[in-house]
Amino acid sequence: MARIAPCLWFDGTAHDAATFYAATFPDSRVDAVHRAPGDYPSGQEGDVLTVEFTVLGMPFVGLNGGPHFTFNEAVSFQVYTDDQAETDRYWHAIVEGGGSESQCSWCKDRWGLSWQIVPRALTQALASPDKAAAKRAFEAMMTMTRIDVAAIEAAVRGDDA
Repeated sequence: MARIAPCLWFDGTAHDAATFYAATFPDSRVDAVHRAPGDYPSGQEGDVLTVEFTVLGMPFVGLNGGPHFTFNEAVSFQVYTDDQAETDRYWHAIVEGGGSESQCSWCKDRWGLSWQIVPRALTQALASPDKAAAKRAFEAMMTMTRIDVAAIEAAVRGDDA
């Protein structure tokens, strides 16, 4: 058993979210569903209270705590991708069905949880020892929502593409 797991607060949809994440990302699954042994402020005995799940090998707990707290951008999950196809697949899965796009690789899923879908090509470009190339990649990224790997690579090369 893991020694630490982030607990994500949902308003009655923890199982739906965990099922979505398990279907979207590899090495992901719903591990356990726990029902409330009694009534509680946001639910009744027998309702799903917590869901243990794994996303990309990392354990989480989803708590159906009610409408009192919501997600914000102060916490986001960065998912590193190997190519444009993987970037696009995760991005579209997250924003479709009620999610939303933001800037510079950020998006939100239908539950309001923030994600950053980050191609490794971008992180490598931004860490380049060639400061001019890193700056061009950064400036290109600042114009994007979903990251375009080819455009980042062109910026590193100094192409006008």
